[in-house]
Amino acid sequence: MNGNQIDFSDDFSPFYLDVLKEIGNIGAEHAATSLSKLLGNKIDMYVSSVKLAGFNEVMELAGGAETEVVSLMFRLGGAAAGSMFFILSPQQAAQFVSRMTRRTGLVQCQCQRDELEYSALRELGNIVAGSYLSALSDLTYLNVQLSVPALTVDMAGAILSSALVEHACTSDRALVIETSLTEAGDSNSSIDGYFFLLPDPDSSDTLLKSLGVSGT
Repeated sequence: MNGNQIDFSDDFSPFYLDVLKEIGNIGAEHAATSLSKLLGNKIDMYVSSVKLAGFNEVMELAGGAETEVVSLMFRLGGAAAGSMFFILSPQQAAQFVSRMTRRTGLVQCQCQRDELEYSALRELGNIVAGSYLSALSDLTYLNVQLSVPALTVDMAGAILSSALVEHACTSDRALVIETSLTEAGDSNSSIDGYFFLLPDPDSSDTLLKSLGVSGT
């Protein structure tokens, strides 16, 4: 990097990753409260890990380029513009839809899914992503807007490749937030997913400096 500009290609100390994890857990607490009201049962939610991952690892975490996934993609506006993906396996998505709609699960053929199922998944994405970004905004004082989520069911490679290629002009890594959602009283109800945050080139420096990360 030139000068003091920093981006996700720079190494983060464990301290800054812990700060990002704490932001995630604050957001997860807020999301758990909203989901508990929505589902009528106590929901526990927490961030398992936060790390920087190379693009090959991002694809592996999503299940592999040829693995079908359910993706909720958000565009971030404001001071920290970029893209955010919330990736679930079809099985994890079906599990949430079943709990929210009291149905048996997600229809396997995308063309047969109805609006109720799509709405349930969009609501999950809105609650979780909105809670995380609210916690980030509160700590950094950055104004970040969240778009309506675009829901896609496709191979992970088809969903993520274009965003990763666009991001690659300034960095070869993404911020990965692993999250877990569990319904109280049911140890087998865990729903695990990944957030992949890809700031736009001109937003990465702003976001990281707001967290106290300094360039060299």
